Amino acid sequence: MKNLVIVESPSKSKTIEKYLGKDFTVTSSKGHICDLATRGKEGLGVDIENGFKPTYEISEDKKNVVKQLKQQVKNADFVYLATDPDREGEAISWHLARELGLDLNENNRIVFNEITKNAVINALNEPHKIDMALVRSQETRRILDRIIGFKLSKLLQKKIGSKSAGRVQSIALRMICDREKQINAFVPEEYWTITAKLNNGLDTELTKFKNKKIEIKDEKQADEILNALGPDFVLTDISEKSKKRSAFLPFITSTLQQEASIKLGFGSKKTMMVAQTLYEGVELKNGAQGLITYMRTDSTRLSKEFISAAMDKIEQEYGKEYKGFYRVKNDEGSQDAHEAIRPTSLLNDPESVKPYLTNDQYRLYKFIYIRALASLMADAVFDSVTYSFDNNGYVFSVSGSKMEFDGFLKIYSDYDKSKDIILPKLEKNGVFKAKKIDKLQHFTEAPARYTEARLIKALEEEGVGRPSTYATIIDTIVKRNYVELKKASDSGKTKFFFPTKQGILTDEKLREYFLSVINVKYTAEMESELDEIAENKLDNVEALSKFYQEFQPLVDSAYDSMEKLQPEKTGEICPECGGDIVIRNGRYGKFKSCINYPSCKWHESLVKKETPEDTGRTCPKCGKPLLKRKSRYGTYFIGCSGYPKCDYIESIEGQEKRRYSKKKKNES
Repeated sequence: MKNLVIVESPSKSKTIEKYLGKDFTVTSSKGHICDLATRGKEGLGVDIENGFKPTYEISEDKKNVVKQLKQQVKNADFVYLATDPDREGEAISWHLARELGLDLNENNRIVFNEITKNAVINALNEPHKIDMALVRSQETRRILDRIIGFKLSKLLQKKIGSKSAGRVQSIALRMICDREKQINAFVPEEYWTITAKLNNGLDTELTKFKNKKIEIKDEKQADEILNALGPDFVLTDISEKSKKRSAFLPFITSTLQQEASIKLGFGSKKTMMVAQTLYEGVELKNGAQGLITYMRTDSTRLSKEFISAAMDKIEQEYGKEYKGFYRVKNDEGSQDAHEAIRPTSLLNDPESVKPYLTNDQYRLYKFIYIRALASLMADAVFDSVTYSFDNNGYVFSVSGSKMEFDGFLKIYSDYDKSKDIILPKLEKNGVFKAKKIDKLQHFTEAPARYTEARLIKALEEEGVGRPSTYATIIDTIVKRNYVELKKASDSGKTKFFFPTKQGILTDEKLREYFLSVINVKYTAEMESELDEIAENKLDNVEALSKFYQEFQPLVDSAYDSMEKLQPEKTGEICPECGGDIVIRNGRYGKFKSCINYPSCKWHESLVKKETPEDTGRTCPKCGKPLLKRKSRYGTYFIGCSGYPKCDYIESIEGQEKRRYSKKKKNES
């Protein structure tokens, strides 16, 4: 072995190894190898009094990985660190360098935005040192999250039985709770509309009175208008315009999550998992290849090479008139470290690679491919017309539009709901009669609850967190039982976030005691400071000190002042000691227990157990029936009905597993 390349993902390592010659071996760290220790004062792994010095330790499940990596490094002439091209990836490279004894002053860090042969080779030709500013920024984020998470979680667990709190997850929870308060406090306001169906077939609506916008507050006002109308509707104005619709910009992480939720029905977590597989590499006819660029980005920038290839493709396949122009729009806080999410090669059109993809991979890849290509296509052009009919000073209007040139919609129509509304050709000053006039009562509606897409968009607009973290944030608040993602009605399809009783209580206590630091503005400012640290414009210890001096007194005050929530009594008496029976929240759901715990350990689960389902198969070990069971973690597995005498077990996919007891694990 001469050269060793270390990446994060095993699947990525397989793809890259096929691009390099016999002088290279590509291996994987399988993600992070280190994290902050959970020992020391308060278990923070951070020495706050000594400049917030962190203590790292190798994760238990990565000790063998590190051991193997050390042996590979020992046998290598040179080591390249090729972890993901972002702050987190930079921090992983730094941890690898420290643990493997690599020289931090050596040019051994390589980055690539896409996993293609050219990108990897080019990166190898341009190695550089680990960017310690990026490392410090990521380390500061991790320390902040550890301090806030550990201290707030411990407090809330002790006082109100909530499982955790976090720097960004608490903001997401607050936004959901605030929206619920708005909905509950909303008082609908009445308003009316008046429509007229004319004898030319047009459905018109009253919009103005004497050239001023009209608002009809109640039925009395509506009746007065109806009584004031005459029999004739005179076409007094014809407004014709040509309107253009520009193509959407290529995807960034947040818009990919939002649009995949709306158009494909993918949750944010699923979207990122599928995108990860497309980025890391798929085995195609001519070998493994990464199909998309890095999926964690907040820049809409595209490379000159891609733009040139896309323009050629557009002209060749659709015509010169379909060529648009390159646009880029990056928000003030965007890092612009990477390109937008795009296909690595336009030669890999969705239909040609479809046989090699799962259905989810194909649908997401097609969406990314079409979006990136369409972003460089010409505007769609619509001819719109508005007819205005006068009746005693009351103006009734109707609008229509017709697509004259499809532009980018030539390929994007599957993801767009634009429809032509064709109006008949009419002459000005024509007089028409009403076949029917209706008055309709309406009420204003409360603001809508957040969907996944809306919540992600709101977090992004507020500058809270980073797009790459949104999927984890959402997953956390659902798992903590702070919110439920469910349909608003049995007939609806869209799922919305509803705060639970525990979620509302958690938000109330955080609002009461930590409003100055757990709020949108403070959290957004913290993100800006992390950016400044990454750009070497702010000292990380200074930023941490400033935060801690404000945060710790709030924690101390909350411990003194926050009342401890007493468990809910059921009215039952403990059969073992006569104490009250209460309901508690446990790791596996709610359960009943004696109020005198831990001196009395009587308890009873309130989680309904599922009856094992017969699979129709027999155990290959003992011949007894195999059953589909639900584990205490909520996942399903196949196990022998003869358990515990027979310990045969397999996954739902049919892969045999070994059943470990604590005793056996300790012995081994």
